[in-house]
Amino acid sequence: MAPWWKNQRGEWFVIIQGVLFALVVFGPKTAPGLPAWSGRWAAGLALTGVALVIAGGLLSSSAVLRLGSNLSALPHPVEGARLVASGPYRFVRHPIYAGIILAALGWGLLNHSTLGVFYAVVLFIFFDIKSRREEFWMRQKLANYGNYQARVRKLIPFIY
Repeated sequence: MAPWWKNQRGEWFVIIQGVLFALVVFGPKTAPGLPAWSGRWAAGLALTGVALVIAGGLLSSSAVLRLGSNLSALPHPVEGARLVASGPYRFVRHPIYAGIILAALGWGLLNHSTLGVFYAVVLFIFFDIKSRREEFWMRQKLANYGNYQARVRKLIPFIY
């Protein structure tokens, strides 16, 4: 097996993902020049944030459970991988990523953080790029993955 730094199974994606997670949770919440969140909208946005964190956590958790032995931190499919197209995988091809993005967006809203919302957008872009590589490998390994791709959206049900 090649060393991790050669990135043959997507190891660098996992490292970057960890850095982005740390940024979402521990990174700065505001920056000079960004507007402060106050007034009657702030409380509503915080409640929306709580709902998104919970929904994102439930979506990701249910997807992890549904994957079972197919689960891997790396984007490269595990040996003996099989297509999972049930549960949350009926609606999006990457529900773990979608749930994490939702939770990150919720975290930004909950913390009244313009930067937090920006971090969620960065996570969306990152997971879109990571999923392209992952799907390249899935198409190579699973004969029916192309049909699944044509039927099910990538990260946002019915949209994208």
